Amino acid sequence: MYGSYTGRSRTRGRAAGLRTTGTAAALGAALLLAGCSGDGDGGDKDSAPTVEQQPKDKDPYWVNPDGNAARQVAAYSEDGDEKNAELIRKIARQPVGEWIGPDTPEAEVKGVTEAAAAVDRDALLVLYNIPHRDCGQFSKGGASDGNAYRAWLDSVAKGIGDRSATVILEPDALLHLVDGCTPQEFHEERYDLLKGAIQRLKQQPATKVYLDAGNAGWQSPDALYQPLQRAGIAEADGFSLNVSNFQTTAVSTEFGKKLSEKIGNKPFVIDTSRNGNGPYTGGDPAESWCNPPGRALGEAPTTQTGDERVDAYLWIKRPGESDGDCKGGPKAGAWWPEYALGLAGATK
Repeated sequence: MYGSYTGRSRTRGRAAGLRTTGTAAALGAALLLAGCSGDGDGGDKDSAPTVEQQPKDKDPYWVNPDGNAARQVAAYSEDGDEKNAELIRKIARQPVGEWIGPDTPEAEVKGVTEAAAAVDRDALLVLYNIPHRDCGQFSKGGASDGNAYRAWLDSVAKGIGDRSATVILEPDALLHLVDGCTPQEFHEERYDLLKGAIQRLKQQPATKVYLDAGNAGWQSPDALYQPLQRAGIAEADGFSLNVSNFQTTAVSTEFGKKLSEKIGNKPFVIDTSRNGNGPYTGGDPAESWCNPPGRALGEAPTTQTGDERVDAYLWIKRPGESDGDCKGGPKAGAWWPEYALGLAGATK
């Protein structure tokens, strides 16, 4: 699950998706600096696919010109399938989270943040390596122990340096303490690791940290606010909601505001990558999160949300990447063009 273009997913619909290595990110920066950051109509057609950055005042996050969606656009275009190429462009032209792998975090993060800085944009990073991750389910794994995690996290911070980055910290990690999925014996260490991660990342001068708080369909604000406080939310910039899930933006905003009121009015960000049609209500409710049909892309990433509590709408989950081997999908995190086409085609 951790090769150069292999990602990781999480249970309950929080599939992380594929990650791009620092090497690929550095290549993206080189392409952009070479003047290949147009709309895909110019440049060398044999080179890696190119995309343009979104207007910085509306969406300051880096669009990876070498991501899976961009490559799919190039493949469809090469085959003369402009209809499908245009659909996938809906995904390729937006910034998505870069999920950082376990093996070479400093080099990987440095590549991503340098590529973003080269075009005057911020990196959007997702850290998902907590020990005993995902309770042994689809995305089991993570660092071998607390010390290994601290060392990994320190490497991530060094890779960021003084460049601008927004970090989504450990999707599901807190919620799996609250819902009892993570065994009690690991709770104290996990709280300590989350709090320490916030403190370490905030040593970087241009880094924002949002601690994940699940989604509006999982737990209540009353069940979450004390665990968030224990995990160090006071020192974070805010919290994240709906990562890889399908709760609507309106529902997520209402939920987030109720939670925010309980933790010092902290702001939050919402993953809108696949919530355009809301949650799936058909089939087995226990698997409503896993590759649900008929879903759509949600609001485009932006920091102009019109709500002072909502810092940004983000595409933290990478649209088009599988939640797991259910409903005909490939393994968790694998690029699935048919699903990507379904999301884009259902988007109004």
